[in-house]
Amino acid sequence: MQASSVIARSCGDDAARAVRFLRALWSASVRIVAVVACLASVACATKPLAPFSTDTPPLVLVPASQAGVQDKRARFREIYCAVLEAHGSALADHRPCEDALTRVGTEPAGSGAPVDLGQSRRHLIAVVVAGVGYDCFKPWLNSPGTVVTHLRQFGYDAIMLDVDGLSSSANNARQIRDAILAMPLSSDASRLVLIGYSKGAPDILEAVVDYPEIRSRVAAVVSAAGAIGGSPLANDAEQFQADMLRYFPGATCTSGDGGAVQSLRPATRQAWMAHNPLPPDVRYYSLATYPQPERISSILKSSYEKLARIDARNDSQMIFYDQIVPGSTLMGYVNADHWALAVPIARSHAMIGSLFVTQNEYPREALTEAALRFIEEDLATSGK
Repeated sequence: MQASSVIARSCGDDAARAVRFLRALWSASVRIVAVVACLASVACATKPLAPFSTDTPPLVLVPASQAGVQDKRARFREIYCAVLEAHGSALADHRPCEDALTRVGTEPAGSGAPVDLGQSRRHLIAVVVAGVGYDCFKPWLNSPGTVVTHLRQFGYDAIMLDVDGLSSSANNARQIRDAILAMPLSSDASRLVLIGYSKGAPDILEAVVDYPEIRSRVAAVVSAAGAIGGSPLANDAEQFQADMLRYFPGATCTSGDGGAVQSLRPATRQAWMAHNPLPPDVRYYSLATYPQPERISSILKSSYEKLARIDARNDSQMIFYDQIVPGSTLMGYVNADHWALAVPIARSHAMIGSLFVTQNEYPREALTEAALRFIEEDLATSGK
């Protein structure tokens, strides 16, 4: 108590919260010290992240256009830039448009068409499914909910759909199905935009494949830094390591069915994609993270470097091409690391942000608004 009170007087209440957070982790260390040691050895391991195996469907890495992906980055950039310019620095973590997105290869030229920044006609609802362990640290994160508040000004809405953070994609797909069918929606229009962040993306894809009864309610599916092709980092991890998150301060999550890590392995995701064609009556969009190396937070540098043994074009958790849904519309590449895209740690924990999550600032409110405006325009153009 003495240490925390001294720091609070000198650095403010956030520092005291950081001390309490670290103290809580220390008090749990007796129970997880063996797991921590194992994690440390994994971080330094030199075995291949993509081990030799013949248990794989035939694969090929081709340009996105040859995988049926429509490149609409130019139009998304026009919409996102218009949103950023309209709101300026009024929103948190503002960035110039050129710094918010990464130009990859030859990006098509924009159309120059005007951008409608008025009220939504379709009143789309963003339904976000988060990644591994989110329900474990959600109470600590204490997200301010500014994205929802911002979207409602323009006739949109957003909700977080709760799933088991440590369970398999198959388990979470059923939970997604149950939650969607329980929503009191009118039957005259599909309004839900299912946004899968990280592992949330394959959870959603399994839901739309396995449960056709939800498709009439779904306007679109978005992979946001989604683990579509899995992450090679999962090859070097075990479920008991993910279960460490159950000891996070304030966590009430359970182990679920224990299938989260297995669901993230590239072999699992590639086999699932090979055997489960995506239903054509749903529109798919991809928003990938492709940060400049200096945009990787210090705490994520080690995983970035580890994944860079395969490809340096990664966000610390995912390689950029593993985030794209085959046959989807490519909206853009975001200049943010994996956490910065969707987990606003620095906003509610400034001390931790300044010390560890050093590149966490990103204009998420503007990005989400731009994504919904782009999808609404694209659906109208295609007659959906």
